[in-house]
Amino acid sequence: MQAPEVPNMPITLREMTPQDYDVAYALWQGFEGIGLGADDSKKGITRFLARNPGLSFVALEGRRLVGAALCGHDGRRGYIHHLAVAESHRRRGVGRSLAAQCLSALKRAGINKCHLFVFARNHPALAFWKRLGWEQRVDLTLMSALTTKARMSQRVAARP
Repeated sequence: MQAPEVPNMPITLREMTPQDYDVAYALWQGFEGIGLGADDSKKGITRFLARNPGLSFVALEGRRLVGAALCGHDGRRGYIHHLAVAESHRRRGVGRSLAAQCLSALKRAGINKCHLFVFARNHPALAFWKRLGWEQRVDLTLMSALTTKARMSQRVAARP
């Protein structure tokens, strides 16, 4: 006998807390298009959430975390990082809702413009953001540097 289908529970959004870290990190790890590094440790994300209260959100179906987005600002511009939705919950408006919630929170904080980073090879993410009305900037080049000379010289020395 086949089990009866259970209708989808409503999705709710709430502010992300450090207690969401393990499940959110596991979700992010499941995506090739999300680059995780040392600063995505529990300590790093906890610091980010404390510095940017009320700006990062999780999507829940009942008690199950099905989406997450980090959001913050530098006082001038907002930034969305690591927006991800569980495969089982895509195409249901969860990502759109998380993005809208982040933008609304930034607006309340007095931030009028938001940026995000997408790997050039992440075509599904590029298409998602374009569907939401985001514009791809081709007039900018992202540059990065480590904050310690020791790390920088190690990185330079390791290049072929």
